[in-house]
Amino acid sequence: MIQIQNLSKWYGDFQVLKDCSLNVAKGEVIVVCGPSGSGKSTLIKCVNGLEAFQQGAITVDTQPLSGDAKALRKLRRRIGMVFQNFELYPHLRVIDNLNIAQVKVLGRPKEQARQRSLELLERVGLSAHAAKFPGQLSGGQQQRVAIARSLAMDPIAMLFDEPTSALDPEMVNEVLDVMTDLAKNGMTMVCVTHEMGFARRVANRVVFMDQGAIVEEGDAETFFTSPKSIRAKDFLSKVLSH
Repeated sequence: MIQIQNLSKWYGDFQVLKDCSLNVAKGEVIVVCGPSGSGKSTLIKCVNGLEAFQQGAITVDTQPLSGDAKALRKLRRRIGMVFQNFELYPHLRVIDNLNIAQVKVLGRPKEQARQRSLELLERVGLSAHAAKFPGQLSGGQQQRVAIARSLAMDPIAMLFDEPTSALDPEMVNEVLDVMTDLAKNGMTMVCVTHEMGFARRVANRVVFMDQGAIVEEGDAETFFTSPKSIRAKDFLSKVLSH
């Protein structure tokens, strides 16, 4: 579904991604973890063209990622992206946040878009909040709206960029529960997250990054019980110690 080949990226003289390669199969759940500043978020932002890269190649569903603006718009319709800060339209009601791209980008009739939005709000447990504005919701509720909004575009894959990092601890599980449900239903997912319990429970594979490089990857259970690299062992000893 997603193929990343020898990807490298620089900000000026600083190399933020170093020869990264990763294949993601259809229906697979990949968790990308590592210390802050290791390039995790940059890597997944390259997948849907939010970040440009200087070397390497990315292919999504057999289509190579290019710098062509029209091709990028087409690609972004097919890949959902959920950010850590929700990125909802504050002046639109919840249901209109879901409707707008369906109508303007996909060309769906308004009533069809509305029905799809209501189905997805029901799926994430927020149908009773359809008429509210984002500012009237908790952080966890807003993030679930953001997930529903991405799903409204019928994506072939979903990218999550630390979706729980801006949430109070008591709101984290309600978002992770929605993500777990997506995984169980076969959604292809690449998740940048520090939620190691979620990674161990849901991920097919874990990718560990450090200083812009993919240091290690493997199935979740092996990664958590017997990581191969010294750097991954050190990282896990710190994040799992509490």
